[in-house]
Amino acid sequence: MHSSLQDSRATAFVALLTSYASYHQDSRNRSTHFVGVPLITFSFMIALALPALTLLGTRVGLDRIATAALAVFYIYLDLPLGLALTVALALLAAGAESMVRLGTTAAAASAIICFIVGWCLQLLGHRLEGNRPALVDNLRQIFIAPIYLVAELAFTLGLRRGLQAQILRRMTAAGGAH
Repeated sequence: MHSSLQDSRATAFVALLTSYASYHQDSRNRSTHFVGVPLITFSFMIALALPALTLLGTRVGLDRIATAALAVFYIYLDLPLGLALTVALALLAAGAESMVRLGTTAAAASAIICFIVGWCLQLLGHRLEGNRPALVDNLRQIFIAPIYLVAELAFTLGLRRGLQAQILRRMTAAGGAH
């Protein structure tokens, strides 16, 4: 791949993470998101696992199609973080498919409960931080939340220090949080 294309993609990725990070400076808010975002994602995976397509005689859940599409998107944004997130999404999809095997009523109830609890945690985190969710200003941020959390986990583990430094520099230059 051409270097300037890689550079512009990396710059755009840093800008997306910086925008998201600016709404999530409080550690309590980030903590609620580490539970809330996966719960919301799991709720969507359950909902997508309920219907299925039959392709060449094989049942394919919409959750698998969504997982594949999201994997391509996240890997495009950042290969290492995207691969890690793909594993997490595959595990959530497998859990969703297991939930669906318990029956439609149990699966639907679980999806609703996960969705509500996930959003309550998100809103609690933003209340604790004293700001609104990032997606209020930019709906695309709902797709950035999962990869941001993987990046935060990487930073906590001492990985991707260069990426973390770029985000912090941009936030400092922009004047910090919202």
